[in-house]
Amino acid sequence: MQLRRSAPALLLAPLASAFYLPGVAPTSYKKDDLVPLTVNTIKPAAGPDGPLRSVVSYDYYTPEFGFCKPADGPKDVSESLGSILFGDRIKTSPFELKMKHNETCKTLCKHAYSGASAAFVNEGIRNGVSLNWMVDGLPAGQRAIDQVTGNPYYNPGFFVGQETPEGKTEFNNHYDIFIEYHEVSGDPDHLRVVGVLVEPYSRHYTGAVTAESCQRPPPPITLDEAAGTEVTFTYSVYWLPSSTTWATRMDPYFYPYSANIQWFSLINSAIVVIFLVLTVASVLVRALRKDIARYNRLDQINLDDLSGTSALEDGVQEDSGWKLVHGDVFRTPSHPLLLSIFLGNGAQIFVMAGFTLCFALLGFLSPSNRGALGTIMIILYTFLGIIGGYTSARVYKAMQGEKWKLNIALTPLFVPGIVFSTFFLLNLFLWARGSSGAVPFTTMLVIILIWFVISVPLSFAGSWLGFRAPAVEPPVRTNQIPRQIPPPTTYLKPIPSMLLVGILPFGAIFVELHFVMNSLWSNRIYYMFGFLFLCYGLMIMTSAAVTVLMVYFLLCSENYNWQWRSFLAAGTCGGYIFLNALIYWVSNLSLSSLTGHVLYIGYSLLISFLFFILTGSIGYFSSWWFVQKIYKSIKID
Repeated sequence: MQLRRSAPALLLAPLASAFYLPGVAPTSYKKDDLVPLTVNTIKPAAGPDGPLRSVVSYDYYTPEFGFCKPADGPKDVSESLGSILFGDRIKTSPFELKMKHNETCKTLCKHAYSGASAAFVNEGIRNGVSLNWMVDGLPAGQRAIDQVTGNPYYNPGFFVGQETPEGKTEFNNHYDIFIEYHEVSGDPDHLRVVGVLVEPYSRHYTGAVTAESCQRPPPPITLDEAAGTEVTFTYSVYWLPSSTTWATRMDPYFYPYSANIQWFSLINSAIVVIFLVLTVASVLVRALRKDIARYNRLDQINLDDLSGTSALEDGVQEDSGWKLVHGDVFRTPSHPLLLSIFLGNGAQIFVMAGFTLCFALLGFLSPSNRGALGTIMIILYTFLGIIGGYTSARVYKAMQGEKWKLNIALTPLFVPGIVFSTFFLLNLFLWARGSSGAVPFTTMLVIILIWFVISVPLSFAGSWLGFRAPAVEPPVRTNQIPRQIPPPTTYLKPIPSMLLVGILPFGAIFVELHFVMNSLWSNRIYYMFGFLFLCYGLMIMTSAAVTVLMVYFLLCSENYNWQWRSFLAAGTCGGYIFLNALIYWVSNLSLSSLTGHVLYIGYSLLISFLFFILTGSIGYFSSWWFVQKIYKSIKID
């Protein structure tokens, strides 16, 4: 499993093994010490042979499920902001686990299910909801085999019940808990939990529960939706010694993605990107060198030399293409305020994504530290507001925008406001369904507080610095009267050019995006940050190269409206991501409720919108650099 990680992570592994990151330090136990078993939300999961049927999660102690509670009531376990936003609701449980102390068929509690509760639980079983426990912070799972690669792994969580071929639902009320432990340096007083497996069973107890009751296979129990059913919950605990060390205890939980497929996709994308960049560079360098030499040679013709008249006429006849629009290429585009706001937020997202992937690549975002990825993304985006404000102000000032106060105010409010409003509306659907995945109102207030107390002031400070800095002067003067744009060819029209430009960066991340989607919606742990980092770099290079090529062809056709065209063309990658999400929705999901469909489409739109701003900003700034370079290289009278 370790060999499938990226090479940079392997090189840095010896350095990282000398210390433990904050929040993920190991806990050592002695024999008979209590080992905490905490419970998380009840989440839907896709079965090995079936699609995901729901995306609505529930609190573990939802009354309809009737699971046993601690004698003094369940207590909340502190969580990070990212963990809460991703739907974790961790609480204490009534299970008593003592280190190296086996238990057999221990009764937990009894619960009488009414007909309504039975119908609710049976519907959850048909939708594939699963329990999510943690022992010493380690997810409890089941052994599974990947259907494609044949590799074994631990699948986090286990189903509440199962549906029989006859259409009946069996409710799991007994749990065999297998806990693997490791002795540190052979010291029996330093025992650490390194693995947790749970095998759930459905058992219909007719008499007193004894140790023999768990040895013989009793008939399964089904919840009667008409008369109700009384259920006895039991569990057994088995402690198993293991050679697995604490530092590698999460490895079996990593879903065995096919490394061969990822390497093949990565190499294929890298080859395509390299050929694309080299082709763009060679075409542009050769064409531009020829154009610049011709244009500068024409400027040296002596107009008083009659013998040079024919040469001048020939030169003027050849003087076409991108030089002819030098007086309009830096003209202020339509809606400069909106464009500058998008570019400021795009720069902020670009830097945030880069830092997040670097931290993940170096191992600072351990999967054992729940919510670390979401927390670091929120923190980085908050403090990088100064970059968003500065970039937006510099761009708007270069475009000679006059509504500078509006630019300062909308840069930290417009795009984050759209994201937060969409997130809030989707959260209302979860609140209406009583889902535990709904973000609490207090957490919403915390997000708003962080937004207005930290991010907005930093964005204002960045905008102030941006407007105080000298404006970026264009290398050529802009004419007062705009030049008429000739009719474009078919492939340079807005829609075809956008579709052609956006497909290439999407192709660079398509395979990795599929794995990310599987992890996001199928309750699996994603850990291939090395591949993701490289795909991010390939996407940047592809977006920049293909957008620059489109802008060059656009200018050669005497169309100087490159600002919005470059942003929208590269941003079309976000549209392809949404289209891919729709295909995944049709082919891999079988959602049974309107809420599930709304949540999936809503969050897919939100992700695609952020990608639209990110890739659009990459396309614009690479095109801006290109246009600045070529017009600085020619002499304009």
